[in-house]
Amino acid sequence: MTTTATEDPQGRPARERVSSPEASGASGAALAVLPGVLSSALAWTDAHRTRFALPDDVLEPHTQVNATLKPLGELAQLGSTIRRTTAPGTPEHEVAGDLVAYAWEQVHEGALLLELLRAEPFAAYPYEIYAAFAGYGLRHEGFEALARPLTATRAWAHTEQHANRQLGLVNSERRVGVVTHTDAGGVLSRTWLGGLSEPWMFEGPSGYALTHTVFHLTDWGRMPDRVPKKIDGYLRTWLPAWADGCLESGQWDLTGELLAVSASLPGPAPVELLDAVWPVLADVQHPTGCVPETGVPAEDPSPDPYPFIDCYHSTLVTAFAAALSLRSLRQTDEQAGEQTGETTPGRERHTP
Repeated sequence: MTTTATEDPQGRPARERVSSPEASGASGAALAVLPGVLSSALAWTDAHRTRFALPDDVLEPHTQVNATLKPLGELAQLGSTIRRTTAPGTPEHEVAGDLVAYAWEQVHEGALLLELLRAEPFAAYPYEIYAAFAGYGLRHEGFEALARPLTATRAWAHTEQHANRQLGLVNSERRVGVVTHTDAGGVLSRTWLGGLSEPWMFEGPSGYALTHTVFHLTDWGRMPDRVPKKIDGYLRTWLPAWADGCLESGQWDLTGELLAVSASLPGPAPVELLDAVWPVLADVQHPTGCVPETGVPAEDPSPDPYPFIDCYHSTLVTAFAAALSLRSLRQTDEQAGEQTGETTPGRERHTP
């Protein structure tokens, strides 16, 4: 891999595209930027938490789910993962917990999700949003009492959806603690990733399908060992090329998701990939902490250089990927230190 100067999507002056740890400075380039990336992305999200608030008419049929409940569900899901991934007592841990608590308040501690389930018993999204909270330990007895017979119906087991979405439903059932409606392995084999598709067929939709397949399979990075060996090898081989293509085309949101995938693999962190890509994404991040989904990074110094809808998801994903990457890199460092008897500079190693 090499360092390449490329034109940005609008033909403006070229930005250096880093594709090797040597080009990005040295090994450890990711660790040098990740704490700041995580902290500022969470700070931006916290400062804009009221933009995730649900409208008073959220239960009305005309309300757009993708502009209301979807962002809030993503805040709950990614915030809870960041909370679990960061060390207790750190500012990031506390902010992530506050954001999840805010999201739980917005759904009236589960009561609003119960109303949604009553109104749309055929829909999976209220259950999936609830599962994000249930996996974190926040539960509503009434919701689960109604969901239990609904998830046992033939209609629930035979809802027609893409394989990666079905895998998400299986993971939601695991989180709530009920018997899954189908075998996860069989569903995985029908996904783009599970079929080990030709890597040159990678594009936007298949990229997002791939990343979410890994998120659902690993419970959003919490259980890397669920990734089968063949898929692990396939991803380690092709993630660098896909990430490089996303950087070149200014697909920052998908870049963040691929970084989260790379940090959700079993075994050692893919250090070269993380060291190559993270400094580039850190450069794209605005001083306020937000990250655009696509396109040329704004040079506008104002607090809100992008519309909320165009940056909230990519900013959340960046924070999520940063937390997972820090965990993966630090675990790799610790394991290497245990094998050599050495410690990482500045980090104490405790022994019994």
